[in-house]
Amino acid sequence: MSHAYEWSVLRVVPRVERGEYVNVGVVVYSRAANYLAAQVTEDLTRAQALDPSLDVVAVRQHLDWVRALCAGSATAGQSGKRAAGDRFRWLVSPRSTVVQTSPAHPGLAPDPSAVLPELFARMVEPVPDRG
Repeated sequence: MSHAYEWSVLRVVPRVERGEYVNVGVVVYSRAANYLAAQVTEDLTRAQALDPSLDVVAVRQHLDWVRALCAGSATAGQSGKRAAGDRFRWLVSPRSTVVQTSPAHPGLAPDPSAVLPELFARMVEPVPDRG
């Protein structure tokens, strides 16, 4: 049996006014499978290439908070206590900050948790050299 899910890409936008971004993670949510999780990269060098003055510590803290929020961890504060769907909707709402999300995209899979690493590989990991 397949479950409907939604996913969004986490982006770092070092200089919001320029609109340039680097994909740094993926969030997957499935109400039917009771699943909400994020996978993020530890490597922010591509984002730093867009702006060498990027506050990497602050970005990492924000990305850690996103993972905690998805997990419903107490470290996410009161927001972590909300229903998974509410947490996902809050994450994917448009904002003008250094960490943003793409619009949500739909999908269908037998196991939405298996989709997370696949999407991360496709949307975040550097494209292999074809040379």
